[in-house]
Amino acid sequence: MFFSAFNREKTVMPSTDTALPGRSDPIPTAERHFVNGRPLAPPYPDGMKEVQFGMGCFWGAERLLWQTPGVYVTVSGYAGGITPNPTYEETCTGLTGHAEVVRVIYDPEKVSLDDLLKLFFEAHDPTQGMRQGNDIGTTYRSAIYLEDAEELKRAETVRDRFQQALKASGRDDLITTEIAKAGAFYPAEDYHQQYLAKNPAGYCGLKGTGVSCPIG
Repeated sequence: MFFSAFNREKTVMPSTDTALPGRSDPIPTAERHFVNGRPLAPPYPDGMKEVQFGMGCFWGAERLLWQTPGVYVTVSGYAGGITPNPTYEETCTGLTGHAEVVRVIYDPEKVSLDDLLKLFFEAHDPTQGMRQGNDIGTTYRSAIYLEDAEELKRAETVRDRFQQALKASGRDDLITTEIAKAGAFYPAEDYHQQYLAKNPAGYCGLKGTGVSCPIG
């Protein structure tokens, strides 16, 4: 009974009054990407673009994205919430408002935003609300955070096309993906960075719908 009630609480976004206070100083994390050795923190090379994807647990999502040609570097972290500089344990309570996300720095000359959006929608189930499979809570919600207004419109267009594709496949579930302007991004702790490169047999919660996402 307690477990069920706890999980219900974790699926409700906190308010500024109920969110945890956090801290002013960043939590320690890695300086370089475990796989490609590139710096995790900005500044990034000129011409690079950024998108932040929430696809449930960030371990499997980050591996998928760092393996994508054209992606310069990936960083697991927390975004879309209230609490400044949250820890992993704090985000798991549901009282920070953050989603587990992967910051994706990519070269638009080598991979397009459309290509990344297609990968995003096909690699997880964006219809599950505050969860992905057995991972339950606001931290596991589907989310896309972007800086540019035109890119946000593009993400909405691709979402709508995927919604049509889901319907055509016989699924009536509505996409719940949060698409919003990027705010503060907080890198996760060192052990979360490129977790599945360090722990190849570790947990990966990615599971798509089997429906192809048209990008035009």
